[in-house]
Amino acid sequence: MVATVSVILIFILLGISLYSFVFEKSYQRSYFSYEIFYTLILVYFIVLISFGLLYFVLSFNGVILIEGGVLQDISALESLSHSLYFSGVTLMTVGYGDITPIGWGRLLALIEAMIGYILPTAFFLKIWERSKRSDDDDKTYRQRGIDYL
Repeated sequence: MVATVSVILIFILLGISLYSFVFEKSYQRSYFSYEIFYTLILVYFIVLISFGLLYFVLSFNGVILIEGGVLQDISALESLSHSLYFSGVTLMTVGYGDITPIGWGRLLALIEAMIGYILPTAFFLKIWERSKRSDDDDKTYRQRGIDYL
């Protein structure tokens, strides 16, 4: 009972936080961009699926991923689900350790982890660049005496 109430409260607080981040104008100007947010989600999804399929295809040519330190004989559908799971965990975190890459899989996992670390930074810099450009435009208009707001 306590766990259920705790989970419900956490989701309510999470929802309120996300709502206020996106819709409330607590600052003079909000730099949140739906376009950049959706693009980030799409890029993450494409990278996750691409690397997952790469692990899956390479698993037919040799062992790329092992589960629990033991090579297991699994079906193609299970291999696909393990590949996508491993890809997601590697992209979003540094991995849980339940599925381990071997051989060329280690190099692929390192490249994917590096992409997972670089993507948020690149998108943050894009937002920062956009906000700086907007601030510079505001200063230019104010110097000319034009109030466009």
